[in-house]
Amino acid sequence: MTSSTLDLSGQTAIVTGANTGIGRVTALELARMGAHVFLACRSQERTLPVVEAISTETGNPQVEFLHLDLASLTATRDSAQNFLARDLPLHILVNNAGLAGVAGMTVDGFEITFGVNHLGHFLFTLLLLERLQDSTPARIVHVSSRAHTRPQTLDLEIVRLPRRSFLGRLEYSESKLANILFHIELADRLEGTGVTTYALHPGVIASDFWRMVPQPLRWFLTRPMITNEEGAQTTLHCATAPQLAKESGLYYDDCQVEQTSEAARDRELAALLWKRSEEWCTPFLGNPKSNRS
Repeated sequence: MTSSTLDLSGQTAIVTGANTGIGRVTALELARMGAHVFLACRSQERTLPVVEAISTETGNPQVEFLHLDLASLTATRDSAQNFLARDLPLHILVNNAGLAGVAGMTVDGFEITFGVNHLGHFLFTLLLLERLQDSTPARIVHVSSRAHTRPQTLDLEIVRLPRRSFLGRLEYSESKLANILFHIELADRLEGTGVTTYALHPGVIASDFWRMVPQPLRWFLTRPMITNEEGAQTTLHCATAPQLAKESGLYYDDCQVEQTSEAARDRELAALLWKRSEEWCTPFLGNPKSNRS
């Protein structure tokens, strides 16, 4: 387990989807280590009590809410700009927010699981990238899933179509594959900059992530799962462990390096996903800078 005795005083962290589940535990432990932590979430009403609870429990007054709606590229851009306007450094970005089993489309016309789990985080990360580079050493942590191993590839022509599978399992798996493809391409582009990037499987967790699954099926599914506290350990390991400072572009499970699927190691697919994602996000990026020489 990651030690909360690490001193992160003077460091700034953003955790997306941090008002519940492993995101909340991640934010709590980073605050306990002394970091200035932003809980980047869609609902202010649901997040402010969590901000207060974390601040009270840790004695850390530097815990804040940052509005972030990953289902809207405009709102995602506004969130990044609101953070950047604070003129704070950024040392840790944890792309934790995610959803599954939800039918619908984002306001920009993408299947909602892909839009939230991948494309919103892609834009948010790129908008914050220069600040991360100015704050080195810095880390970007992508909470993916072992579910990324299910798809054999990623069809970028269908991500603008409604959900195809009944429970959304296919779309979730594809979005988790996209997380890792983004991560490995990002690692290549950031080589030598002092910003390192990590992807991980947190375990199968009995969290609010399953809230869209109706009872009693939810109770049956979550009985053998691990707790949020256990599930957050690999995230915290990637975000803070000193021994990982020189590692980048790797995938972790239970705080250990693991092999990804063959599809997640497809460099051509990773480059294509980046190209298409950047094209989709260009109106919200301005003139995005490439970090690849």
